[in-house]
Amino acid sequence: MAEPAGRRCCLGWDFSTQQVKVVAVDAELNVFYEDSVHFDRDLQEFGTQGGVHVHEDGLTVTSPVLMWVQALDIILEKMKASGFDFSQVLALSGAGQQHGSVYWKAGASQVLASLSPDLLLHEQLQVTCCLDRGSGANSPHHTGPLQPSRTVLRVPPSGISSWDVMPPGDAGKACFSISDCPVWMDSSTTAQCRQLEATVGGAQALSCLTGSRAYERFTGNQIAKLYQQNPEAYSHTERISLVSSFAASLFLGSHSPIDYSDGSGMNLLRIQDKVWSQACLGACAPHLEEKLGLPVPSCSVVGAISSYFVQRYGFPPGCKVVAFTGDNPASLAGMRLEEGDIAVSLGTSDTLFLWLQEPTPTLEGHIFCNPVDPQHYMALLCFKNGSLMREKIRDELASSSWSEFSKALQSTEMGNCGNLGFYFDVMEITPEIIGRHRFSAENHEVSAFPWDVEIRALIEGQFMAKKIHAEGLGYRVMPKTKILATGGASHNRDILQVLADVFGTPVYVIDTANSACVGSAYRAFHGLAAGTDVPFSEVVKLAPNPRLAAAPTPGASQVYEALLQRYAMLEQRILTQTRGPPE
Repeated sequence: MAEPAGRRCCLGWDFSTQQVKVVAVDAELNVFYEDSVHFDRDLQEFGTQGGVHVHEDGLTVTSPVLMWVQALDIILEKMKASGFDFSQVLALSGAGQQHGSVYWKAGASQVLASLSPDLLLHEQLQVTCCLDRGSGANSPHHTGPLQPSRTVLRVPPSGISSWDVMPPGDAGKACFSISDCPVWMDSSTTAQCRQLEATVGGAQALSCLTGSRAYERFTGNQIAKLYQQNPEAYSHTERISLVSSFAASLFLGSHSPIDYSDGSGMNLLRIQDKVWSQACLGACAPHLEEKLGLPVPSCSVVGAISSYFVQRYGFPPGCKVVAFTGDNPASLAGMRLEEGDIAVSLGTSDTLFLWLQEPTPTLEGHIFCNPVDPQHYMALLCFKNGSLMREKIRDELASSSWSEFSKALQSTEMGNCGNLGFYFDVMEITPEIIGRHRFSAENHEVSAFPWDVEIRALIEGQFMAKKIHAEGLGYRVMPKTKILATGGASHNRDILQVLADVFGTPVYVIDTANSACVGSAYRAFHGLAAGTDVPFSEVVKLAPNPRLAAAPTPGASQVYEALLQRYAMLEQRILTQTRGPPE
C-alpha cells in the first residue's frame, strides 16, 4: 500500500524466525505501511520448515543466511513497486531473533562497501571474497562496484541441512564462512555450556557476570562449538554478527556493532559494565574480541544508510541507522514499558518482560541490558505450561468452554480457601517440575479438587509462580506499576482479574501486533532524539494508550501475601521430592 506524499517516517524491521517484516511509522506514531516475506511460503527454494532446518541429530537447528538476505531484497522491491516514498525515511532500526549468529568471511566488508545498485543484495553477497589473483572486478585491488561471480545455489540432499554457494569452476566461497547459521532453537552445545560455566566458577557465577547461566542457544556457546568443530571456518571469519547486527550491517554497508541489549543474550557480555568478559571470550575461542567488535548502547546511531539504498531505492543520504537489537528487547520498546512495569504474554507458553533497576541474576530467567534506558535492565522469564495447560484444564473440566471456565473463576473466592495447585504437564522451565500437585489449606497433598476449585487453583498458581520468580530476579511492585497483558488469554477478563489481584496492581491490554517491528520504529525515533537525552517515554507519548482491563479487588494483597509464601514453600517441597535434597 502506498502512503501519502511527504509523510516523514521511520522504518522498523523484524528479522524473526519465520519471516522478515517491516512497518513504517509516521511522526504521530501511526503505522501506515506494513509488509512481510514468509520464508516457507515465499522462499520455498531454501527448503525450510518454520524458517529453519532441523538437522539429523535433532539438536542442531540452523537457517540459511542468504534466505534472510533474499527476503530483504523481496520486501524492498515490493515496497518500491507499491510506490513507497523512501525519500521520507528519517531513520530505521530493527530486531532480530535472539542468539542466532552470522559469520562473515574475510573480505566480506569489501563487498558490503562496494555494492552495485544495479543488482540485488543476495546476488552480490554470493560473490567470491578475497580472490588473490587477477585484477578484474572481483579482485581485491579493484576499487569499483563488485560484480558477482556467476553462482549456483545448490539445494542440499534430503536429510542434510547445508547450503553452499559455489562459483562454477572455483573453490572460493560466498561472503560467509558458514552458510547455515545456528539459531535460538539449537540445543547442540551442552558440552560447551558446561565448559564455560566451569571456567568462570559455576552457573551462578556466570549468571552474575552475564545475566544468565549457560544456555545452549546462547551465542558464545555456539561460537565455541564452531571453533572446536570447524576451526578453518572460524579462522576465515572476519566478523561475527548477531542476527540483529547482521541485518543492520546490510543497511550500513559495513559491519554494524552489537548493541548492549541483544549482546546480553550471548553469555559473553558483562552486564554491569557492558564490556566483553575476557574470561568468557577466552573460554569460547581465540581472537574473539576482534571478531565481535566493541558493543554499543542500544539507542546509538551506528551510521548513515549505505549509498546502495540511496541509489537503488531513493533513501535520503542522511537517513540514520539506529543499532538493531533482539526481538524480545524490541518488543519491550513496542509495548512501551516504563520503570517498574511488567508485561505478561499469555501465549502457548507464558513470558514475562520486566523492567528492572537493580537486577539480581539467578539460575533461572535472563537479565538483559535495557534497550531504551542504558542505566536500567530488563528480565525475561519463560513458562512452558501456559495457554496449552489452561486449554487442557478447560477441556477436561469446563466442557471446552471459556464461558464455563470464567464462571468457575467468578464463583470461587480469592485465595481459593487456601487450596493451591501446580500444573505442569510438560517439564517446566521455571521451576524444573513436571506433573500435577494439589495441596489443601493445611498443606496436605490431595489427589483432586472440585472442578471450580481446580480451575481457580490453576490460574492463581500460574500467576503466583510468575510473581515469586519475578521477585527472585529483583522485581518489585512500585506505586506506579502497571501490568500489560498480551496474547490469547488477555482477552479473558476473569483471568486478568486474578492477575491483578495476585500482583496487587492494575492490568492493561494493548495491541501488540508486530510489537518488535513497531518497537524498532519507535527506537529509530528515539535514536534520532537521543543526542538531546530525551527519555524514550517522551518520544512515544503520542502512541495509543493501553486500556485498563482489571483493577485489584480491595483486600487482595492481604489474601495473597500469605498464599505467596506458602506457594513458594510448597514449590521447594516438590523440587526437593523430585530432585532430592540439595548437596
